Amino acid sequence: MTHSMTAFARKEQSYDFGTLSIEIKSVNQRYLEPTFRLHDTLRALELKLRDRLKQKVQRGKVEITVKFYVNNGEQGLDIDASRLSSVLLALGKIQAQVPNGGAINPLELLQYPGILIDAELDVERVQENLLVLFDSALEDFLDGRRREGQVLADAIVHRVDEITALVADIRQAVPEWVETLRTNLRAKVQGLGVELDPDRLEQEVVLLAQKADVAEELDRLDGHCKETHAILKQQGAVGRKLDFLMQEFNREANTLGSKATKENLTRSAVQLKVLIEQMREQVQNIE
Repeated sequence: MTHSMTAFARKEQSYDFGTLSIEIKSVNQRYLEPTFRLHDTLRALELKLRDRLKQKVQRGKVEITVKFYVNNGEQGLDIDASRLSSVLLALGKIQAQVPNGGAINPLELLQYPGILIDAELDVERVQENLLVLFDSALEDFLDGRRREGQVLADAIVHRVDEITALVADIRQAVPEWVETLRTNLRAKVQGLGVELDPDRLEQEVVLLAQKADVAEELDRLDGHCKETHAILKQQGAVGRKLDFLMQEFNREANTLGSKATKENLTRSAVQLKVLIEQMREQVQNIE
């Protein structure tokens, strides 16, 4: 199933020790680029969370934010005296160098990492609950990527079907195209007042038709359409395969456009390139 690289999920759960909140959001990126913002109490879990993410996600710039609101109840707050002394000593040195720096705000000191500690907090229990909540949030996140991926796949399939129909129309128009070459060549010869042998005229028409032959390009476009359908049915990350295929689509469309000398075929070549560009834009968001 096709997955999008764009998704968002949020989970929040309250416990007797406090409240855990997890947000996972992602945008398209060539490779997997995870970023973690964790509460100090939970920072030791980053490696485990990263491993869990890598097992499920292969591409995308993913941002994970974990917040922890402690339920202190009747226990009140406690201060890490040693940590506070170190911070005050450092601030004193700064004030000595910057005498007009202003007074120290005690509330701001409480926000410094490690100053405020949670009395009798069972950190291991908090971490265990976080892993469970993270797995739940990750599943919601993956569900979002699947839903969005299906929308992208449907949009691509719709355009592939349009390309298939367009290629069929071009094939049908080719005999008329060759006849137009014959008519134009005959008119040029008559305009020059030259008597040309019918067999020689036909040979010239054949040469022109060979130079303008688009059968190979049409066959490849049909092949690319079939391959796109096949890739969209594959499991895992398919975005890079589709991106490469879009380049091949463009290659054939450019060649077709350079060979088209008839107005309706030129329009078809332009329409073809528009459809390919629309597909390429969708592919950029596929994992």
